[in-house]
Amino acid sequence: MTIENGVRALAGSMVLLSVLLTQLVHPAFIWLTLFVGANLLQSAFSGICPAVFFLKKCGCKSTSSDSEK
Repeated sequence: MTIENGVRALAGSMVLLSVLLTQLVHPAFIWLTLFVGANLLQSAFSGICPAVFFLKKCGCKSTSSDSEK
């Protein structure tokens, strides 16, 4: 799995999990959904995504254009 696909999979999983937790556990879990969305938005503009650091540690490969940076 590439880092780009990993970020999308992780973000999508976190959104689905937080919506499920909001419905089943406590409404305050909506803040997790908002955090994930805000993080995706800021990473689109800054190019910095904290999830990338963890995915690299897990052994995900980056695309050739990312490895040059």
